[in-house]
Amino acid sequence: MADITAKRVKELRDMTGLGMMECKKALTETGGDIKAAEDLLRIKSGAKASKAAGRVAAEGMVAAYITPDGKSGALVEVNCETDFVARNEDFIGFVRDLAQLAATKNLADTEALASAALPSGENVDAFREALVMRLGENISLRRFARHVTQGHLASYLHGAKIGVMVDYTGGDQTLGKDLAMHIAASKPICVSTEQVSPELLARERQIYTAQAAESGKPADIVTKMVDGRVVKYLAEVTLLGQPFVKNPDQTVEKLLTAKSAKVNGFTLFIVGEGIEKKTGDFAAEVMAQVNQAKEDNTSQPN
Repeated sequence: MADITAKRVKELRDMTGLGMMECKKALTETGGDIKAAEDLLRIKSGAKASKAAGRVAAEGMVAAYITPDGKSGALVEVNCETDFVARNEDFIGFVRDLAQLAATKNLADTEALASAALPSGENVDAFREALVMRLGENISLRRFARHVTQGHLASYLHGAKIGVMVDYTGGDQTLGKDLAMHIAASKPICVSTEQVSPELLARERQIYTAQAAESGKPADIVTKMVDGRVVKYLAEVTLLGQPFVKNPDQTVEKLLTAKSAKVNGFTLFIVGEGIEKKTGDFAAEVMAQVNQAKEDNTSQPN
């Protein structure tokens, strides 16, 4: 059995990024075998990740990366449970690495992303699980979008909570940045009216029809009222129909025409959008964490 020295514990800590006590305990359990201890910590990391997986992760960050040639780029959203972890440097670095990976590799989905290798060579999901163990929170790769263009790409991050990537043709870099900032501020759902889903449009029309019917006006007037509301709705939710944020007297469509430019597509990610956030008693949550820690300690072999 090898001596479990402070130097050996530090070596394992450098390899895994985990705490000194966790590393010392793993070395003790494996008779000082550093490779076996690393494997043990990876196994425990996976077990801890599965325990955390059921907890709601609605915080996190969005990262963007565009390749040096400007022809491909990606947005990535990774979630965690608290804003505290979202500000952790290791978490931030992980998300940024994922954005670079997603931009440079043609990956089908988040499962493929999780199976890929980071720039360091380490497996993405193995790194994620180690991060879960180190930071003590559920961390999930929620989504990513990759853009490949024959034109230009521009991105904009509002802090780390809102991210935009826009694919456009014509214009210049300033236009691209302005478009990305506009999308972050005005949050269109698509580029043009033709891209609005028929189901969504039918639902809005049904609501407007019910509202207009309450006015008691003749059917032909009601129809005109509904048609007017639909036109207004389409202008609000489509990029081309929206007033440009830097010049509300001009629509984005007119701005693009003036610049001889065209938007081919865009992606907008808002951290935690659509995830039902848990609300509860803070004191009860703290006690639950204390009890979980006691349970973890009692389940360890003596």
